[in-house]
Amino acid sequence: MILIITSETMIQNETEIINQMFQEGLDLLHIRKPKISREEMKNFLYRIDEEFYPQLVLHGYGDLGKDHHISRLHFREADRNAGIYKSHIGKNILSTSVHNMETYNALGKEWEYSFFSPVFPSISKKGYGEDSSLIEELKYRTNQEVKLIALGGINENNICKVFENGADGAALLGAVWNSDQPLNTFKKCRQNVLS
Repeated sequence: MILIITSETMIQNETEIINQMFQEGLDLLHIRKPKISREEMKNFLYRIDEEFYPQLVLHGYGDLGKDHHISRLHFREADRNAGIYKSHIGKNILSTSVHNMETYNALGKEWEYSFFSPVFPSISKKGYGEDSSLIEELKYRTNQEVKLIALGGINENNICKVFENGADGAALLGAVWNSDQPLNTFKKCRQNVLS
């Protein structure tokens, strides 16, 4: 499974690129735009082909999901710890984020999957994950109920390594959106996993 997380900032032709990625086999898109207004979020959603709405995951404005038949919601670690997600159990498909194996192994099956980061030094957040050894921690995974999606510093050169180490999926952010050719970068990553 390959997921893409949007850039926090708006990118030129972003929704066109997103639609093309879905046509090329993108599994899920996490829409993480913490600085945009509700109206901007609605407009963003309207520019994505409706056939792909079941593959969208909202990181905010979760109530917009009802209007757009989007049933996937993502909750940050802080929101999970605060219990904010609980009213959505059974009504939505939930995902979350963790930053160590102990926390991941303790997740309950209300979560379809969790991001596990940073597995490599981040591309989008300079300096983040420089000393990360999380790729090594994958061997200590005991939780098979919740899919583990590796995140952080993943690109076309190392994406296969996360699957070889036991991840169920990989999430791309900086490799795609910091590229001059986001669609081609995604296609290369996907091709490397498939081959």
